[in-house]
Amino acid sequence: MTATVPVVRFTIRGEDATQGLGRPYTCVYDGTCKVCTRLANALRQWDREQQIEIVPSQAPGVTARFPWIPPRAYAEALQLIGPGGKTWQGAAAIEELLNILPKGKLGSWIFKIPFVRTVADRIYKWFARNRYRLGCGEHCQSRPLDVEFRDS
Repeated sequence: MTATVPVVRFTIRGEDATQGLGRPYTCVYDGTCKVCTRLANALRQWDREQQIEIVPSQAPGVTARFPWIPPRAYAEALQLIGPGGKTWQGAAAIEELLNILPKGKLGSWIFKIPFVRTVADRIYKWFARNRYRLGCGEHCQSRPLDVEFRDS
């Protein structure tokens, strides 16, 4: 007896939504945050070798493309997805971006200093909690109100 499993393919305008631009890394950021959008634009310019696809978390097909990332995670932190689906978030994603980008290694060494990762995680969580107040616009009313960050 042969069993069949239904397969659902997500498409947008006829294109497979689960496929990216063929770049080894995908960076997913909060597209409703003005600060995040400005930083994403700076990241696009810095990525001269075009190794990173940069997409807002609100783009169609993002959750279908990365089903292992809970939807709430996109509201909580920057997500970086690498080859094989390896995923970094928050300060760890920033550290990995520094390792990927041209001349980024000049700054990534700082994460090798003891306790810097812990401090960077706390600073990132503070920024993420307050990002709608920093450079905010009319979109502020649409921010997720139930985002909570707990130190673990």
